[in-house]
Amino acid sequence: MTQRGTLGVAVIGTGRMGADHVRRISEVISGARVAAVVDVDAERAKNVAAGVEGCTAYTEPAAAMAAADVDAVLIASPGPAHESALLAAFERDLPVLCEKPLTPDAASALRVLEAEQRLGHRRVQVGFMRRYDAEYVKLKALLDSGQLGRPLMLHNRHRNASSPPGFTDAMLINDSVVHEMDVTRWLLGQEITAVTVLRPTPSDVAPEGLADPQFVVLETDGGALVDVEIFVNCGFGYQVQAEAVCERGTARIGDGHAMVTNAAGRWGGTIAQDFVERFEEAYDREVQAWVDATRRGEVTGPGVWDGYAAAAVCEAGVRAQTEGRRTEVELIERPALYR
Repeated sequence: MTQRGTLGVAVIGTGRMGADHVRRISEVISGARVAAVVDVDAERAKNVAAGVEGCTAYTEPAAAMAAADVDAVLIASPGPAHESALLAAFERDLPVLCEKPLTPDAASALRVLEAEQRLGHRRVQVGFMRRYDAEYVKLKALLDSGQLGRPLMLHNRHRNASSPPGFTDAMLINDSVVHEMDVTRWLLGQEITAVTVLRPTPSDVAPEGLADPQFVVLETDGGALVDVEIFVNCGFGYQVQAEAVCERGTARIGDGHAMVTNAAGRWGGTIAQDFVERFEEAYDREVQAWVDATRRGEVTGPGVWDGYAAAAVCEAGVRAQTEGRRTEVELIERPALYR
């Protein structure tokens, strides 16, 4: 590693997420520096690199990975480009933080899983950042303690102020509900076995062609029921909330009441307007945890198995959505490397 143990990171993809990670590594976290940035848009890569001392711009991931000052890779490019970048990183046995999705579908995720297995050790942390959110961490610890007994149900609400142009029904599952799918598996320590998608009459403000909101029901192998309200054109802000209903009590997070004001005959607070604002600290903790583990020679957090499982559940969710019926999730047996 360069600079007395400082991790030299190649950031692949310099769009919104990639540029934010470049800022995070350069200005927020410790123990790492951005040694390289990669983007198919050479001019954009050069512009980002110009703002970071000692950073080199590339247009090909493999070229950046071959650089002597690159010790690790952060993948923030579009999902369809992830598989080739991951396989290139495996060829050099480089540690990777890969933004979700691991890959866009279960078949390609399975190929990545098989490639990592051939290495004989884990190399990838997948960017399911909610696992690093302070409130989710507290809820996980409470459920693991057994204080409230066995979790019976998990209620989730996932709301966006508005959806970007071109947002589709499938993206409701693949881009949004995928987060609830992952936190369900993590919070409960159970695999999701089936998905059902129900649709109320769409909101009048939903874009044409988008059935928004929708109501997703997940079943787990531990007998829990999980529901997700996904509403991406709620109009008022970004909200992520979860409530676990257990045998001896309930626990709820995401109310966003860290500060409540009273003034001029009104009381209230503020509502985050997008996911970057709501989960900024979680992203910071996620990347710091990856850097710290990598410098210790370890891989922690959600991995390739979690990325593959999420892709498989998403595929079942999209089938349930389009076919209007309960759909079972198809998973291979969990390999020993990921147990």
